[in-house]
Amino acid sequence: MIVSSALRRILPTLVTVAAMLVAAPTNAAPEDDRGAMVRMFQSRFPGVPLDDYVYGGLMFNAAARRHYEDIMAFPPFEPDLDRGKALWETPFRNGRTYADCLPDGGRMIAGRYPTYDAQAKRLVTFEMLLNDCRSNNGEAAYRFDDRDTMGVLTAYARSLSDGMRMDIRVDSPEALARYESGKALFHRRIGQMNFSCANCHVTNAGKIMRMETVSPALGQATHFPVFRGGDSLYTLHARYTRCMQQVRAQPFAMGSDAFNDLEYFHSYLSNGLPLKASVYRR
Repeated sequence: MIVSSALRRILPTLVTVAAMLVAAPTNAAPEDDRGAMVRMFQSRFPGVPLDDYVYGGLMFNAAARRHYEDIMAFPPFEPDLDRGKALWETPFRNGRTYADCLPDGGRMIAGRYPTYDAQAKRLVTFEMLLNDCRSNNGEAAYRFDDRDTMGVLTAYARSLSDGMRMDIRVDSPEALARYESGKALFHRRIGQMNFSCANCHVTNAGKIMRMETVSPALGQATHFPVFRGGDSLYTLHARYTRCMQQVRAQPFAMGSDAFNDLEYFHSYLSNGLPLKASVYRR
């Protein structure tokens, strides 16, 4: 992998900007982290409505935003959503469906995940919830990296929560420990290029890198899965995987505790923003 000229230019500056990262003390309340992130971005990008952060890098480019809206009027990935809908509606062998075993029939719930299950003593992502539904009804779990099963199912199932405001809760010491683990990974420099999530999506948000506008961390978790180029389906964990590969780090497994914790912290940052799943990205 060849380091682009844009990356090469910013590498010498990363040491000097490290103090600018939004990294509250490790014992800070999650709401302090989120509030600090919101205030920092509102100061850097004044006049941008908070809800517009769900558009990622498109919020900085009116022409790109119009192009996105044109594509979303007739999305080329509609067949994938249809396949996801078919999986969603196909009864299990016992006759039950996902809607029968998920809270509220699976509608307007995705914004509450990940959530910490105190009884099971584990963090539960939305994809894990879908697999729990399958397992509890005698079906084999889907692989988290399988685009044609978990990928398209998640793309459709998350769309049933479009418009819901993100509402992640961290309400126990055990939940806080998982949140702090995800926060630490978000700020940890990894790989041969010594980058962290925060280097790109906090410090360099809004800048051009590899001919793309870097999206802010705020709002990112609201719109996955995405279809890059209109046909390449990326779940949030697939995006984490690709980011790690780009900084020459060995990715964690999709569905791993490390990625689940990262998703927990990452999603909490977007609390209060509206969900819009399965969207186009370049």
